[in-house]
Amino acid sequence: MSITARQLAELMPDATQVESDEPEMESSLHYLQLALLVSCLEWLWRDKNDYFIGANLTIYFNRQQLKNKDFRGPDFFLIKQTEKHPRKSWVTWEEEGKYPDLIIELLSESTADVDKTVKKDLYQNRFRTPEYFWFSPDTLEFAGFRLSQGQYEEISPNESGWLWSESLGLYLGLYQQQLRYFTLEGQLVPTPEEDAQQQIRRAEQAQQRAEQAQQRAEQQQQRAEQLAAQLRELGIEPEA
Repeated sequence: MSITARQLAELMPDATQVESDEPEMESSLHYLQLALLVSCLEWLWRDKNDYFIGANLTIYFNRQQLKNKDFRGPDFFLIKQTEKHPRKSWVTWEEEGKYPDLIIELLSESTADVDKTVKKDLYQNRFRTPEYFWFSPDTLEFAGFRLSQGQYEEISPNESGWLWSESLGLYLGLYQQQLRYFTLEGQLVPTPEEDAQQQIRRAEQAQQRAEQAQQRAEQQQQRAEQLAAQLRELGIEPEA
């Protein structure tokens, strides 16, 4: 017997009280990688208010899941065209039935098999998530899939080994052994700290260029004065 979203909501706790039920990250590498994915995208989209990023957060979509806890939520997921505000979990029947537009799982020895089979099938067949990526901070294994006619098809890398995400409008690829975002033009999407450092370097470079321009102007002025002095020695008054 099917059950409506309204009936399901009546059977479940209030959505605001449904806490996330995710385990701790496998290692500091996994934690840092997840923080990097979140911070870079949040910084890039700092002027947007129509998306939600879930980091190691449970997605609840039926009461059987809460009862059995037969799988965990994604390590990273993105939902577009939704209100941006903090959530304890993502409860689909309280979010207009929305599922992630993109999911990234961080592989580990204990989760890789499930991420590549059970979760992949779930995201493909139940969530209908358009894009699914996985990445191992330990081995650097990286792959991506895009939903096509109801089935995940592997995304082909470009010449740099990056994978294009239509949901993000960005490439995902490796940089210094970490999974990072890149623009269509191939520019690395910075963290807030990296962006601040870039601005400092640009300001320093601008100051150096201004100082060099000032030095050139002073040198030109000195040459003009020397030439004027030489002309006067020859009895020629230089024009102003």
